[in-house]
Amino acid sequence: MSGRAQLMWDEAVTGYDFGRDHPMDPVRLALTRSLVGALGLDRDVNVVAAKAAGESTLRLVHREDYIDAVRAASADPGSADPSYGLGTIDDPAFAGMHEVSALIAGQSVGAAEAVWRGEALHAVNFAGGLHHAMPGAASGFCVYNDAALAIARLLELGAERVAYIDVDVHHGDGVQAAFWEDPRVLTISLHEHPRTLFPQTGWPEETGAASAEGSAVNVALPAGTGDAGWLRAFHAVVPELIAHFRPQVLVTQHGADTHFEDPLAHLAVSLDAQRAVQLACHELAHEHADGRWVALGGGGYAVVEVVPRSWSHLVAIAAGRPVEPTTLVPDEWRRQVYARTREPAPHRMTDGRWPVPWAAWDEGYDPADRLDQAILATRRAVFPLRGLLP
Repeated sequence: MSGRAQLMWDEAVTGYDFGRDHPMDPVRLALTRSLVGALGLDRDVNVVAAKAAGESTLRLVHREDYIDAVRAASADPGSADPSYGLGTIDDPAFAGMHEVSALIAGQSVGAAEAVWRGEALHAVNFAGGLHHAMPGAASGFCVYNDAALAIARLLELGAERVAYIDVDVHHGDGVQAAFWEDPRVLTISLHEHPRTLFPQTGWPEETGAASAEGSAVNVALPAGTGDAGWLRAFHAVVPELIAHFRPQVLVTQHGADTHFEDPLAHLAVSLDAQRAVQLACHELAHEHADGRWVALGGGGYAVVEVVPRSWSHLVAIAAGRPVEPTTLVPDEWRRQVYARTREPAPHRMTDGRWPVPWAAWDEGYDPADRLDQAILATRRAVFPLRGLLP
């Protein structure tokens, strides 16, 4: 197996563009790619452009009539059918939408294939992580569900156990839905509580169909949860389940919208805590999946201040050359940011909170604490279904 990581990148993915006033600004992808280069990480990864996902691949998850609807809206945006979630405020139709959505999906599928076949130990597609797309509808800025397609491709190639960890601020509802009845896939989502955030799903009681009880795991975090609580929740739930499940591949989604600067949600997580979870996912892959790790991007709408730094850390960790939080952001990149956005760029690869302190669950919990109540609700709902103590 190659020890070198793959970075999946095709400049054309920046064509995933819902329009000038939409929060999903593709400049976040371009700026991340340029920061990866400015930090010298290109020397430590193989940069690979995979082909777009074809019809047969898309149909591993998506219905044929939905793919046809996306194609039609892509060719004539004015004809978009809102019954498929297309042409809506969240998912406006645009020319070429099918092609670029399939291209992003192809990068995640290519990442999964490279890791499964031993061509790379780790593979990153930060343009991916479009976890809200449903088998028959676009949703939440997501047209094709590249994360679910990557997992479906792994199953097609012979994987018997795939674990998916989603730390985006929004519930990973589309991936959960795709594998709701499939015990071969363990989906774990940590997200802001559905009472206060789209898509209003991801309750701890959502644990999978009767044929796959305990294969869906949801940690619904109170609005306002910060670094210590976020890391406490992750470590109170995720490592024990991954160790028990013994995945052959770990697929992770790293939406950066948990950040306190993000305009669309209400958690208060720092870049440093995001980096800590990226490191933890890397470690889990090596402890339980022979190192096989597919890492994806996701949400994130502080497109200058947060997203490029967070995902550059992810690439660096996958490459085996983590960037120290105290590292100065290269001046050349900061100048490029200002030229493109007229916004000042951050100066360091940290929010000044490294190392991030947090208290382990096994040291005891407070039944009156809202965060601990959320953790306990998940453990009580899922752990007994997997033969574990809550």
